[in-house]
Amino acid sequence: MERNFPIHGWLGAGLISIVWPVNWLFSNPEPVTAYLFFPLWLGYCLFIDGLNVKRTGTSLLTRSKRKYIGLFFVSVPAWWLFEVLNLRMQNWFYTGRELFTYIEFFALSSLSFSTVIPAVFGTAEFLRSTSWLHNLGPGPAIRPNRGTTVFFALLGLVTFTAMLAWPTAFFPFFWLSLFFLLEPVNVWLGNRSLGERTNQRDWRPVIALWLGALVCGLFWEMWNWYSYPKWVYEIPWGDFFRIFEMPLLGYGGYLPFGMELFALYHLLAGLFGDKKSRYVTDGLYDSPVRESS
Repeated sequence: MERNFPIHGWLGAGLISIVWPVNWLFSNPEPVTAYLFFPLWLGYCLFIDGLNVKRTGTSLLTRSKRKYIGLFFVSVPAWWLFEVLNLRMQNWFYTGRELFTYIEFFALSSLSFSTVIPAVFGTAEFLRSTSWLHNLGPGPAIRPNRGTTVFFALLGLVTFTAMLAWPTAFFPFFWLSLFFLLEPVNVWLGNRSLGERTNQRDWRPVIALWLGALVCGLFWEMWNWYSYPKWVYEIPWGDFFRIFEMPLLGYGGYLPFGMELFALYHLLAGLFGDKKSRYVTDGLYDSPVRESS
């Protein structure tokens, strides 16, 4: 069945085609990125959502406009959490930050941060609907029982503590510890968790989140490359073979980042009374394979 590409997908494509070149042509020394990074990523979010509609007939936006907008609001505190942790880690900083007041920087940054979760979840849903991932065979079973959740919680506590106590040695735990802390909490509270699928040996949602975050990471680093202000990295070790500003090994951090966002979203959804919401998981758990025309 051939589906039309939706209007909001065309709007997203239009935003990307206009904002991307403007952002790069008029970047340094003018702080254009501060005002254009949000519309650029909004364009990406709408475009990838449109691709999902065309491919499968469903998407984050079409399943619930209200919850789709909610993803943008949830994304702001989610990423500020990482920014707060980075005050201790000092893994990245922003050049051009001095051009703005604290209020301006907070407001513009929050607007840009709002696109993180919609972009990652939309991309993960798109990848989940591909035939190769749809047809992927079963993997090892990891069951969300008491032993596993306690082990995950202890592992999260140890890695989080080590990260904060010795950031020079253990800064990679930045992208692992939160998932191990939050996944057991979601299980104990009765929220959605990835363990529901690994319990059935279905690793496709996990892999889709890994790759969805990695694809977004490549775009984040690429669009940051000729931007100003921009973020730059300073890490204690492993800083070699940079692709854009990010060292090669750093891209590995994007893989668990997708799972952390999933855990954060469902923790917040559960706190607001939506414990068993399938809004996000519909596109990751039971995504239809792309139909031939």
